[in-house]
Amino acid sequence: MNRRTFLLTPLAMAVAQTLPVSAFAQPKPRNLKWVPQADLALLDPIFTTAQVTQNHAQLVFDTLYGLDEKLEPHPQMAEGHTVSDDKLIWTIKLRDGLKFHDDTPVRAADVVASIKRWGDRDLMGHSLMNVTKSIEVVDDRTLRITLTETFPLILHALGRQTTNMAAIMPERLAKAPSNQAIKEMVGSGPFRFVASKWISGSKVVYERFEGYVPRQADTPASFGASPKVAHVPGVEWNIIPDAATAIAALQAGEVDGVERINNDFLGMLKEMPDIHLVKIALPGINIMRFNQLFPPFNNADIRRAVLSVVNQTEYMTAANGSSFPEYWNDKCGVFVPGCPMDSRAGMEKLTGKRDIAAAKAAIKKAGYNNERVVLLDPVDFPSHHASALVTADLFKKLGFNVDLQAVDWGTAVQRRNSQASPQEGGWSVAFTGLSGMNNLDPAGHLALRGNGKAAWFGWPDSPKLEELRNQWFKAPDVETQKKICAQIQEQVFIDVPYIPLGATYQVSAVRKQWKNFEPYMPIFYNLRPV
Repeated sequence: MNRRTFLLTPLAMAVAQTLPVSAFAQPKPRNLKWVPQADLALLDPIFTTAQVTQNHAQLVFDTLYGLDEKLEPHPQMAEGHTVSDDKLIWTIKLRDGLKFHDDTPVRAADVVASIKRWGDRDLMGHSLMNVTKSIEVVDDRTLRITLTETFPLILHALGRQTTNMAAIMPERLAKAPSNQAIKEMVGSGPFRFVASKWISGSKVVYERFEGYVPRQADTPASFGASPKVAHVPGVEWNIIPDAATAIAALQAGEVDGVERINNDFLGMLKEMPDIHLVKIALPGINIMRFNQLFPPFNNADIRRAVLSVVNQTEYMTAANGSSFPEYWNDKCGVFVPGCPMDSRAGMEKLTGKRDIAAAKAAIKKAGYNNERVVLLDPVDFPSHHASALVTADLFKKLGFNVDLQAVDWGTAVQRRNSQASPQEGGWSVAFTGLSGMNNLDPAGHLALRGNGKAAWFGWPDSPKLEELRNQWFKAPDVETQKKICAQIQEQVFIDVPYIPLGATYQVSAVRKQWKNFEPYMPIFYNLRPV
């Protein structure tokens, strides 16, 4: 009797009745294993703008509101809100039963402290705090925000999905100064950070928080407005800096996804039937950021000379290769290409003739005195490493005294916050990316602030940029906003707080046994096995 015949006999049926239910149960759900874009060097999403930290924060923390795929806000931790007729008093009530990972209840006092800490650090938070008279506790589930003038984007600000998200944490942690990174991770999100299993440079582990209660779905699931349902018992981040090793692990089934795919591997992965490639919906913008506190880049004439010879095509092909040009854009200005605020104003400064000899002469005329130029080269972050190498070659042609310093990405993220001189462990030029969602307009654009030492790293002082940004917030309509954004772009090419090096569509690779991967950013709630 063969196996097939036996399974049809009464004896087989009798045997089956004696077996435990587990004998026929589905395999036990397993952790999702993921290769993030870089090592998680800093945990605090308020302290740093590093995207890998913000991705980490999406697992651990929750926000009052979340943005859908059209970037419209919907309640998350909030049950709802009321607004006074003059739009100056916003009263927000929390959902019942919210808990932190230490099993303490989420109170309005925690939310108030968290908003204040976030508002002291975040770009959009700063703008909100500038028109905020008070943030106060009404009762344990209710808080009140009183404004001095209307701020139509208040819910968008409180629901930011990227840098810096308005992460809600216990009051005892939120009372820490915003310029000091907290190390204890206690949020109220769908997953909790397992500190005992964190191995820096190797592995990060998250476990499903059984005390999390997703909000009820009153709107279709859409990006950050979706109920946050953890369908897996945990998420493991495996830190694999080498791109080829990460791809090999994906092929072997040792990991389920790789966040950032080097274009060198796209052709191979497209031929693999069990791998799904996800083109992230909005491109990020790679940038060269100047330290304006010290020579030589405290001199705008020298910054403009560098701008005049940057070739975006060279940077994009170095970072992405030339085989898949559909994944990059080498005609990129200040805002995300193709978005409503994108402009061609002043683009001749980036696309005109590149004259190395003229730029070198301009640098000498501007008073360059052979100061050492320290370039931070994050060798474990392929696209920024490529930017550093292209820049080092360009700067040598321009006559700069180049010191290309190889560092890992975590070190680069920490070191770029240092205001020490380049000779004392500081830096001259750093490379980073601006996420697409943050660069649709001036509201969340980190690199556009010109408020000196209160600005993003590099600390540009540009009163005109600040004035234009404030005008944008007060613009009566979209057409006026577009005109102001054109002026902002022209001013960027005058003050040169940074140089856009091109826009790149990040491509992630996920094994096809998983579904519901968001094409906006890697968030792991709602992701489930097929």
